[in-house]
Amino acid sequence: QVQLVESGGGSVQAGGSLRLSCAVSGDISSRYFMGWFRQRPGREREGVAHINSDERTKYADTVKGRFTISRDNAKNILYLQMNGLEPEETAMYYCAAARGRCIVVGGCTYRYWGLGTQVTVSS
Repeated sequence: QVQLVESGGGSVQAGGSLRLSCAVSGDISSRYFMGWFRQRPGREREGVAHINSDERTKYADTVKGRFTISRDNAKNILYLQMNGLEPEETAMYYCAAARGRCIVVGGCTYRYWGLGTQVTVSS
């Protein structure tokens, strides 16, 4: 039974930073692609970033240069460091795991999902 549990969300002022964590447990290979998604109010879920087993990363254009995805395979934790947050980035943030190769951020099928953590950015 694979479980992904996000944490680290909260409320922050515009321009502030948050670091999200995703604890991974169960029978899941470190070869899985790991991704972060977000769903803003009234909008569809969108891919934010992903990272492969060799720690190669890719980001959505909207967050490039401000967000950093990383993984600690020894501790089975996925991270998303978010800097320079903007009010429009208020959303539920989800971590997910995909089998196979992912090229486009958010563009492949993710098998496992966490329940999300709320991020609220105020002006």
